[in-house]
Amino acid sequence: MSEAAAAKSNPLDPAVFKPSAISQETLAANEAFRKATAGAPDWWDVGAPAFREAAASGRGPFPLAPKSERARTITVEGKGGHKIPVRVIAPERAKGVYIHIHGGGLVLGSAETQDPMLERIVQNTGMACASVEYRLAPENPYPAPWDDCESVALWLVKNGQKEFGTDVLTIGGESAGATLSASTLLRMRDRHGYTGFRAANLSYGNFDSSMTPSQTLTPEKGLLVGKKSIQKFCEAYLPKNVSPRDPDVSALYARLENMPPALFTVGTLDPLLDDSLFLYARWIAAGNEAELALYPGGAHAFNLMPMPLGAQANARIDAFLKRATN
Repeated sequence: MSEAAAAKSNPLDPAVFKPSAISQETLAANEAFRKATAGAPDWWDVGAPAFREAAASGRGPFPLAPKSERARTITVEGKGGHKIPVRVIAPERAKGVYIHIHGGGLVLGSAETQDPMLERIVQNTGMACASVEYRLAPENPYPAPWDDCESVALWLVKNGQKEFGTDVLTIGGESAGATLSASTLLRMRDRHGYTGFRAANLSYGNFDSSMTPSQTLTPEKGLLVGKKSIQKFCEAYLPKNVSPRDPDVSALYARLENMPPALFTVGTLDPLLDDSLFLYARWIAAGNEAELALYPGGAHAFNLMPMPLGAQANARIDAFLKRATN
């Protein structure tokens, strides 16, 4: 292969990672977010329940997300008879079902705060969205969140046609949601022989709980997520007797054959940058299709913030998911 051909086939353009690639709009948005969260307590200092309660009442650093009038909740029975709520927003005639898994380090967040995102995806893809209200750590560490997501995915494989009029399934999420999405795909393949997902939307997940270089080299206190917060989240969801490199926990160490096409979205300033770079490479090396979407200056969860860079990323995510229904 010639140098020109090799350069053309390489999606990793060094220019994307240079400070000069970051727009003034992105720099301003990052600074505004930094100021808005400055002085906010850390969840491990106040306790996860108190932090969640403050967020749910609008006393956290983020405004309350508006609720959709057409959202409803269905209940799926999980392992041991556990009841799993699933937040559903669906069009009249769904072209597919997007299993959404929310972020929050497996400690924070909820399906009930995802309505604006789900509404956007329903509008732009024609799919029904089903967001899993999985159990949270530290009260419910591994494998509880993993089990809940697996149970919902299995239920939708069996009941999607009856519930939504379609058997087209996609899956994805942000941060911890991407982590759990990758693990759910592996469980469905290995435990149930199901490899029928049409697409996986994997946005800035933690795919290595033993910490990739970009995680370990990030400052203790980062923009939304830093080295210490990553460590605290991992301590909360991972029991001491479970290896952080267990393939069921960290997809980077799993066999990745027979996975669906995946879109890996990540900002260049995200401490979890390497996780997406590494899993993207392994996804392709296992013979799967994958896209890598890199965003200069994007911090963790940048596409959940009101900034042009986030809108750009969301437009590509929606287009990627829509293609899965064709």
